[in-house]
Amino acid sequence: MKTNVKPQILRTPQDMQTFRKQQAGVSCGFVPTMGALHAGHAELLDRSRNENQLSVLSVFVNPTQFNDPQDFQSYPSTWESDLKLAQAAGVDVVFAPLAQLMYPDEYSYQVSEKKFSTDLCGANRVGHFDGVLTVVLKLLQIVQPERAYFGEKDYQQLELIRGLQRSFFLPVEIVGVPTVREKSGLAMSSRNLRLTPTELALAPRFAEILRQSLTAEKAAVALTEMGFRVDYVKDVRGRRFGAAHLGTVRLIDNIPWPNELSEIEGGLLV
Repeated sequence: MKTNVKPQILRTPQDMQTFRKQQAGVSCGFVPTMGALHAGHAELLDRSRNENQLSVLSVFVNPTQFNDPQDFQSYPSTWESDLKLAQAAGVDVVFAPLAQLMYPDEYSYQVSEKKFSTDLCGANRVGHFDGVLTVVLKLLQIVQPERAYFGEKDYQQLELIRGLQRSFFLPVEIVGVPTVREKSGLAMSSRNLRLTPTELALAPRFAEILRQSLTAEKAAVALTEMGFRVDYVKDVRGRRFGAAHLGTVRLIDNIPWPNELSEIEGGLLV
């Protein structure tokens, strides 16, 4: 793996497209992010570097996927440490465009999905997945990778992007990478930076309760009793999905369901 070489930084879609044309015949892996990188992102970047000749990272806080303007304004920015992580992971190019360059049409053209995107996170975040799918399509068109890597923590998003790839016949492989967790079991997320010390101590119970509760309904009750403000807990498509707030931070997670604990009642919360 090539490491400790500073990645090239490209700021415009046109520059990124020109670079890719110059790399014709070179396999490209792509990791789209909104920055505030952590070990979960590093896992995606390692996969990209190891499985492709060229590795591209995008850092773009996409305004169209935020249904809450305050959430957009408070999203963490850690540019210098992001570049250090990218360099350590052997990234060749960091694509970091401005919003006006990504949306020259002022978001008048959008991609929408009418079924799965209306459930789970989509039920209470109107327009969120329209923004996600629109920007992912733009990024894939600009970067033209052979493979694009997404974490399974955002499993609903991953499934929708896989559907986008199939529906629009995009010549890219969508690669899902297992969730990376803290030692406590908390799924790594850029938003974890906004948790207070007290909230950070409580947050690992989220994944634990999702995993151990006999039903989705019991998981929601247990989380509420612990002080989480629950958006939803649902068993859908062979997984248990959950979203809950701690203070100002919205946590999401998912696990395969049923799992090994679902057959051992003695290990379940009741």
